[in-house]
This record gives sequence, structure tokens and C-alpha cells, in this order.
Amino acid sequence: MAKAIMVQGTMSNAGKSLLAAGLCRIFKQDGYRVAPFKSQNMALNSFITKEGLEMGRAQAMQAEAAGIAPSVLMNPILLKPTNDVGSQVIVNGEVLGTMSARDYFQYKKKLVPDILKAYETLAGENDIIVIEGAGSPAEINLKEEDIVNMGMAKMAKAPVLLVGDIDRGGVFAQLIGTVELLEEDERAMVKGLIINKFRGDKSILDPGVKMLEEKSGISVVGVAPYLDIQVEDEDSLTERFDKNQEIGVIDIAVVRLPRISNFTDFNPFENIPGVSLRYVKHPYELKDPDMIVLPGTKNTMEDLLWMRESGMEAAVLKAASRGKFIFGICGGYQMLGETLEDPDQVEAGGSMKGMGLLPMDTVFEKSKTRTRVEGFFGKLSGIWEPLSGKNLEGYEIHMGESRLKGKTKASISLTDHVTGKEKLDGACCENVCGTYVHGVFDREEVAEAVIQAIGKKKGIDVSSMTGVDFAAFKETQYDLLAAKLREHLDMKRIYEILEEGI
Repeated sequence: MAKAIMVQGTMSNAGKSLLAAGLCRIFKQDGYRVAPFKSQNMALNSFITKEGLEMGRAQAMQAEAAGIAPSVLMNPILLKPTNDVGSQVIVNGEVLGTMSARDYFQYKKKLVPDILKAYETLAGENDIIVIEGAGSPAEINLKEEDIVNMGMAKMAKAPVLLVGDIDRGGVFAQLIGTVELLEEDERAMVKGLIINKFRGDKSILDPGVKMLEEKSGISVVGVAPYLDIQVEDEDSLTERFDKNQEIGVIDIAVVRLPRISNFTDFNPFENIPGVSLRYVKHPYELKDPDMIVLPGTKNTMEDLLWMRESGMEAAVLKAASRGKFIFGICGGYQMLGETLEDPDQVEAGGSMKGMGLLPMDTVFEKSKTRTRVEGFFGKLSGIWEPLSGKNLEGYEIHMGESRLKGKTKASISLTDHVTGKEKLDGACCENVCGTYVHGVFDREEVAEAVIQAIGKKKGIDVSSMTGVDFAAFKETQYDLLAAKLREHLDMKRIYEILEEGI
């Protein structure tokens, strides 16, 4: 069986996912078979495996860092919030149902066999398992029958590295307070502390590190710097949303829907020189972008209602009338149609008018489409012509089917890798385009074609604004992450902790 090490945090967004990914890459580089694991994940950013099963995006990213294919074994439970008090519960990649927080809290212990089966299968196939916790292990209202932090550490007999975020302040109180709130047996499992996201002269921090070790009785195994590593974020706490970028030669605005999901779809644009990618919540933030993107959402109808009430829909419609490029993905694509029907109350129930920018009707169904796809754009005319014939790949994950009306033709031909069948998807009409395919921009040629289309309409030369092979780019980022962590973590001690266990 594999040896295990667990990364827990003092809070959400302390950097657990990135550190776990870095450890996966380091262990891989050192010749070990390594896999990530997170028993329970709560996020709207998800990933579809080659089998058509759904898992958390963070573990898919960590699997990439480990050099292996993502598997639902790495994330047996995924919670996708549908509102402030309930979530869709996904077990082993398939929807179990929707539960309130209270109901799930009472039910979750029944999922321990699924967690153990997934973990033990992974452990039998690898040398090292890097486990990630969730939130904080010191959430005293959630500690009873915990299955994701110390409860998981006990199941896997995994020593724990506890991570604190100095960038948000109070890191010493974070770490010492968390350790103090643990039970005695749990405290004994914490074998190392990591101060994360440090900026500045470490020598100034050294006295605090010494005091931290004295008060906690646990060694500090690293002070990791604030890293600007371009890998995929997991959830709505991403710092991408708050970047105040200057307007570039090409300006793309993504509407930050309340239940935005899979915003990693737009990461490729961040790596094209001269392109600004901004996330906007209010009409006044929209300014005058060249393209507005409506992203995926966990609840299309409620987020469309938010668009309507906030004035964002009116702002987008005004921009569309002025010829601005409008692109929708998944839920954002559904919004662009004429009507949305929900007879089975998959979302809010009932029906509502869409934005009317595409001649299309959407009906929500109880069954969820989960698949990986590959294909190409057909022959397009007008401003979208540069996309013609461009190859794409990605995945679909949605609860609804959309039907085009009149003479409108689908814009994309796809092969469904789960069923093996051919199918059509998407539509491009005048300056509006949409698709169900997440990852549509990941291929360099697609992202570049969009920039070329915008540049052509603006009458500017964008030939120097080239994209990158996003998959190859991510590999360089994982290597950079590993190199930086080797420099700032005591890997010798971490290997000793791994060997010693608990």
C-alpha cells in the first residue's frame, strides 16, 4: 500500500490545492508513482473523466501535476452548491441527489465505505498518495463524524502538514489556534507547519517562526512564497476574479454570475499578450469590451434572473446591438436562447424568457449530460469566419437540451467519446455564438481564431498576439511550482515525515 501525506489548511484558500499539486509533481520527478486524493470536495468547477464521470477540478489539476489521468477515485464525493443551503451530491462521479446541508451532514457517514474503497484502490496502485483536506480541521461545529480532514487522516493513517496563509494576516494565530482546537490525538498527527504566500525578507519572519515552533511544539517545514503560478483554480475564492487589469488591445469581459462554474474555460486568454480578461459583476464594470462572455453556471434560470434584476442583461443586450462579440458556454449558452423550460423543476421550475440572441429553446431534464468530446467548427460566415474548421476538444456537463429553430444550423461537429456517436452542437448567428463544450478555448488555434476575429473587426493587426499550447504551458507551470517549493520547503524533513507515518 502507498504511503500517505495530508495537506490541511487553517482556512479555505490557504493554498492547500496548489501545495498538494506541487508535492505531486515533486514526488513524480523523484521517480514515485503518486496520486492526489480528496474525499469530499465542494466546488462548482468540475471535470469530466474519459468515462464520463464527474469530479472536482482541483484533483484533475493535481493528477496532471502527477502525470496521470484524472479518475473519480481521486475525489469520490463532490458537492455542487445549488443555493445557500443545499447542494447536488455526486458520489463516484454520478449524481446521488440534492440535499440540504443538514440532511447531508446526517447522511455523509454512510459514504465512508465509498471513500475507503476509492482510497484503497488508489493506494494499491501507487507509491504515494497526497491527500488534501477541506476548509479547516478546527471547525468545531463540523468535527463530529468528519470525513475530509482529521477523520480522513485517521482513515488513511496519514501524517498532516498544516498550512497557514500569511497573506491574509494573522498566520501565527491561525496555526497555533488551529492546533490548540484539535483533540490530543489529532494534534499528534500534525507533523509539520507551512507558512504560505509569504512576500518579503524571510529573515524578518524568523523570530516568529521560532516562537511558532516553541508554542506549538511542531516544526515549521517551510515558508512558501507568494507564487504567481498559472494553473487551474478550484472555486469562487479564486484571486482571478479580483485582478484589476488594465484594458488591453483586445478586451474580454466575463460576467461573474452568482453561481459561476468552470471559469477555467477562459484561462487560455490570460496567456495571450495584449489581451485583458476581466470578471465583472456590475454593469458599470463592463465598460466597452470587445467580447462579452457568459460562462457556465450551476443554476441558469436563477442567474439569468440575477442578470435581469442587476441590469447586466440590459447592458449585454445593448453591447450586442452595437455589434460586440457575445459568447456563451453551457449555462451562458442556454441564456442566449429565446426560452427556458423547466417542467420537472430541475432548477427553479416553470418557464422564462431567454435573452433572445440565439433562435433556440432549452428544456431542462432530470438526466445530466456528462461526456468528453472532440470535434471542429463548421464553415462559418461573417465575423466568426476565422473559427471555421478549427479543431476543439473538451467536455459537456449540463442538465438540459437546446434545440435550434428555423434555418439556424449548428456550428460545431462533435464525437462523443463516451457513446462513440457523432453529434452537432452550438450556434453562431451574426455577432453571437455559443456552445455546451467546456474547454472550447483550450486549443491554441481556437483562442487565436477568436482574437483574429476581434482584431479583423476592429481593423487592427493582431498577428503578434499568439496563444500557447495550453496543455504544454501547464506542464511548464507544474515544473516551476515544484522548483519553487523545493527551494522553500524542507523536502528532506517532509520525506522523513512520509516515511515515519503516524
